[in-house]
Amino acid sequence: MNKHMLKDMIDVARGDKKASLVLKNCNVINVFTNEIIQGDIAIWNDKIVGIGKYFGEVEMDLTGTYIAPGFIDGHVHIESSMVSPSQFAKAVVPCGTTTVIADPHEIGNVKGLDGIKYILKDSENIPLDVQIMLPSCVPATSFENSGAVLKADDLKKLINEDRVLGLGELMNYPGVINGDDDVLDKILMAGDKLIDGHGPVIEGKKLNAYAVSGVRTDHECTTIKEMEDRLRVGMYILIREGSATKNLRTLIGEVNKNNINRCLFCTDDKHPEDILENGHIDNNIRLAVKEGIEPIDAIKMATINAAQCYKLKGKGAIAPGYIADLVVIDDLKSLNILKVFKKGKLVAEKGEPLFDVQPSDIHKVENTVNIKDFTMDKLEINLKSDKANIIELLPHNVVTKKVKEKVNVVNGKFVSDGKDILKVAVIERHKGTGNVGLGLVKNFQLRNGAIASTIAHDSHNLIVIGDNDEDMAQAVEEIRRIGGGLTLVSEKKILKNLPLEIGGIMSKKPLKEVSKELKEMIEIAYEKLHVNRDLEPFMTLAFIALPVIPEIKVTDLGLFDVTNFKFIDISL
Repeated sequence: MNKHMLKDMIDVARGDKKASLVLKNCNVINVFTNEIIQGDIAIWNDKIVGIGKYFGEVEMDLTGTYIAPGFIDGHVHIESSMVSPSQFAKAVVPCGTTTVIADPHEIGNVKGLDGIKYILKDSENIPLDVQIMLPSCVPATSFENSGAVLKADDLKKLINEDRVLGLGELMNYPGVINGDDDVLDKILMAGDKLIDGHGPVIEGKKLNAYAVSGVRTDHECTTIKEMEDRLRVGMYILIREGSATKNLRTLIGEVNKNNINRCLFCTDDKHPEDILENGHIDNNIRLAVKEGIEPIDAIKMATINAAQCYKLKGKGAIAPGYIADLVVIDDLKSLNILKVFKKGKLVAEKGEPLFDVQPSDIHKVENTVNIKDFTMDKLEINLKSDKANIIELLPHNVVTKKVKEKVNVVNGKFVSDGKDILKVAVIERHKGTGNVGLGLVKNFQLRNGAIASTIAHDSHNLIVIGDNDEDMAQAVEEIRRIGGGLTLVSEKKILKNLPLEIGGIMSKKPLKEVSKELKEMIEIAYEKLHVNRDLEPFMTLAFIALPVIPEIKVTDLGLFDVTNFKFIDISL
C-alpha cells in the first residue's frame, strides 16, 4: 500500500469520500465484543474502512440480514473432496468459507514436492485463500511404500513461500517424544513458523514433551480429558466435524468463556457428497449452536479464533482495516448463507458460485499408476491351516478388530466360500516394485465381484477387495488403464469407473459431477455387489490400508498388527 491509497482509505473512513461498495442496513456481528451492531459496512477496494452511516459508488441494501466475517477451516486435506483446489473453492465458498488451512499430505505422499506445488499453483487467483502447512509425514510410516519421501531439506525449499504457514500435523508423535533426528530436523526447519499437532492418546510428561517441541494445535481430541490436557499445555483445539471422524458433539460442551478463545473449527476430511448435502464450516457452526453454544461464540470459533491461531493478519473480523471477506446470513440459528463476499467482491449467492476457475497444468501429477510384474497368481493366499488372522470391519468406523477364524482352504490356498470372508490386496503403484500385500476381511459382505481404488490412506497405493481373483485382477487392470481412480467389477465386466486423473486421488471435474458419479457407484456397490450398508464402500476400503489406526491393517508390505506395531502372518 502506498501513501495515496492510504489517504483514500482514511478519506472514505472519515466519510469525506464515497466508498467503493457500501452494504446498507446490516446487522454486523462483532466478534470482539460479542454484540450485534446496526449500520452500514463501507468497503474501499478489498478492505473494510468503517461501520456506521456511509455512501458508496455501489450500494446494496441488506436489511434484515446478519453479516459475519468469512469462515476459516483450521485444518483440511483438500484431496479428500476428490477434486482440485479450484473446484473445491466452487463448492465451499458458497458455504461461507473464504480461507482454509490445507495440509496437502495426500498428494504429497503420491508426488512429493510436485504435488504440493500443484496445490499451490491451482489455488492461485481464486476467491478462496488456501494457506499451506507443509506435510511432515511423507511417508506416514515406514511400514508401506509411498510415492515420495520428504525430508527437512526437501521441505526447506518451500517453507518461505508466501502462503506456507508452517509444518503440518506431526503424526509421528512417538518420533517427536523420543527425539527422532529426522522429525527434529523438520521441526527446526520450520523455524518461527507454526507447527500443527496430531497426538491422540498422549498424556502426562509425554504430552509435555510433545508441546515443548513447538506443537501448538491438535485436531485429534476425541474425549473431554484429551481436550482439557491440551488446553492446559497451551495448545489450540481444532474441533473436527468431517465425513469419517465427527468429534464436535463430544467436545463442544467443554467450550466455555474461559477457554473459547483457544477453540476453533476444522473439517479435516470432507467428502464431496457431504459438502453438498451438509455444507462446510457452516455445518460446524450450526451443530455447535444446536448443542447450546451461543451463535456469536460459534461464529467466533469459525473466524477470529482461527485467524489468531494461524496469525492471519486482517482476517476473522468485521472492523476497519480488515479484509472484506463477508458472509450474509438470514438468521443466527438456521445460518442459511445468502451471499458471500471475498475481498469486497460478491463471489457466491444462494448456494451458487459466481466465479469460474481455470484448471492448472497437471502433467506432473497425472499418470501416477506404475504397476509392474502384476499377475493374478500374486493374489493367492497360501495357508498352513484353516485358521487365519482376519480384519473385522466395524459399522461406521475406520477402526478395525483383529479376529481369528476358520476359513475355506482348497489345496493349501484360501478360496472364498461365498460367505463373509473376502480377500483384500494392496498393490504398490508408485515405483513399480511389484509389492502385493494380502489380507482377509470380514463384514464387507461383497459378493460376485470386486472393488478397487487408488485412494488408500496415506500412501495411496492401489487397494482391491473381492470374492474371486478374476474380478480382482480385472479391477487392477482397469485402474491401470484409467490412470487411477475407482472401479467396480462383476463377472469380468466393468460396472462403472470414476477416473481420478490428479495423483489417482482427485478429479478434474466439478465437485457436483464427482459427487453424482460417486453416489451412483456406491449404490451399485450396495445393490449389485451387496456390500454391507453399514459401511461406505470406498471410504472403508481406503482406511483398511492405514497402518496407524488400530487394530489390524494391510499395506503393500503385508498384514500389519497396529496394536503391536509389527507385521504378522495371515495363517495361524
